[in-house]
Amino acid sequence: MTKIERLYGYCGQSPWLDNLTRASLRDGTLARMVADGIRGVTANPTIFARSITGSHDYEEQFSALMAAGKSVDEAYWEMVISDASEALTVLRPVFDGGDCIDGFVSVEVSPELAHDTPATIAAARWLRRRIDQPNLLVKIPATAEGVTAVETLTGEGSSVNVTLLFSLSRYAEIIEAYLSGLEKFTANGGDPSTVSSVASFFVSRVDTEVDHRLEALGTDEALALRGQAAIAQAKLAYRLFTEQFATGRWHRLAGLGADIQRPLWASMSTKNPKDRDTRYVEELIGPDTVATLPEATIAAFEDHGTMARTVDTGVPQAAELMLRLAAVGIDMTAVGRALEDNGIASFDKAYQDVLANLTNLAAAP
Repeated sequence: MTKIERLYGYCGQSPWLDNLTRASLRDGTLARMVADGIRGVTANPTIFARSITGSHDYEEQFSALMAAGKSVDEAYWEMVISDASEALTVLRPVFDGGDCIDGFVSVEVSPELAHDTPATIAAARWLRRRIDQPNLLVKIPATAEGVTAVETLTGEGSSVNVTLLFSLSRYAEIIEAYLSGLEKFTANGGDPSTVSSVASFFVSRVDTEVDHRLEALGTDEALALRGQAAIAQAKLAYRLFTEQFATGRWHRLAGLGADIQRPLWASMSTKNPKDRDTRYVEELIGPDTVATLPEATIAAFEDHGTMARTVDTGVPQAAELMLRLAAVGIDMTAVGRALEDNGIASFDKAYQDVLANLTNLAAAP
């Protein structure tokens, strides 16, 4: 078995690929990775922008869409839908063979809509209609407006990947939105076993932001806390997950066939060159979780990663670290808000850049 296979087989953690390109679909790379243990795929506006602008693989389809009278924006989404649909087909055997636990492909709504609840809901419904496959997860950003959208969509029976989660306070809101949505869905006669969800809790970006703030403080006490916040917060997020999905309220839903909303660890590649390149993977291994990994992190973990259940070890120390961060002036809720804003802005820039590139391509003689 590969180490990626053992993550799931021995540790109960589902490894998903954090990338999607047309090249990987055409040359069989994605299919080979699935055969080696990858159990899902996530994509976002930055990933699609990089794929579309970084190759010639889309030019033929784009030219045909332009000739058919599509707008640049419409053409972009047609290309995204084409890639997602192919990936869903590749992953469908995992979905069908594993009690619908994995085999998902995540596609995000436009980042322009992150602060518009009705438009986010409408976009998610549109994606669900256009990609009518049960292993699709529509990604909704965990903004304040997104929380409401998650509850509404879950209440309609849609499967959602809640992305750009950076704080425990917002994570608690997302869990509540999922539970409330399931309660509404079942109250209206829906079958909750048809609904899946993950909550994408970002990791390495937290260390980048917190360390920047600690270095700005510059005290010995502050500097001693660098490089620790992300894993500590993720461990506390896992504790919150286990607590909220062990209540009587949850057991009533589970008795009707509902599935837990698994924590998904995102942003798992290290940003600090001094860090071990597999540390975020190794420190957050545990059951009922998903780890989304870029190709380089997968290769590093296969080569020299260590495997043990770690996600629920050192939790008291993680809680103590949060107190120490607060004592030196680090407000983790404020950190989460800043990272949320930065994440939305980054995705929107990638989206606008790819539309601009496609507009220039359409205008070229």
